Amino acid sequence: MAVKDFLGGVVIGAAGAYFLDPDNGKRRRHVARDRSLAAGRDVAREAERKASYAEGVAEGVVAKATPGTGRDAEELNDPALARKVESEIFRPADAPKDKVDVNVEDHVVYLRGKLESGDEAKRLVEAARQVEGVREVESLIEVG
Repeated sequence: MAVKDFLGGVVIGAAGAYFLDPDNGKRRRHVARDRSLAAGRDVAREAERKASYAEGVAEGVVAKATPGTGRDAEELNDPALARKVESEIFRPADAPKDKVDVNVEDHVVYLRGKLESGDEAKRLVEAARQVEGVREVESLIEVG
C-alpha cells in the first residue's frame, strides 16, 4: 500500500506543479479547460447524432408498419392515381390488362378499350369506383 500511496502523491504533486507554475500555469489551466469543454461538446454532438439516427429508425419502423404510402389519395397526382387504379382493377388473373387503357384527369378515371362482355366492363367500372381518390369513372369501353 505504501507504494500506491507514494505514486498517488507523486501524480498529485506533479499535476500541482504543472498547473500552478508561476510562469506557464495560467496558460496550462486555460488549455486544459478549453480541451475539457471541447471534449464535452464532442460528446454532446455524438449523443445528438445518435438520438437523431434512433429517431429516423423509429420513424422508419412506424412507416413500415403503417399501411399505404403515407400520402392521402387526394394528394396523388393523376398519373399516380392512374397506376393505383390499374393495380386495383387488373389484380385478378383473368383481368383484361391488354384490352383496356386507364387515363385520369382531375381525379376522374376514363376507361377506354374494347371488351367482349358488358359484365366485364361493369366489373372494371365498379372496381375503379372503389379506389380511394377517384371522384368519378367514365366508361368509354366498347362492348362487342
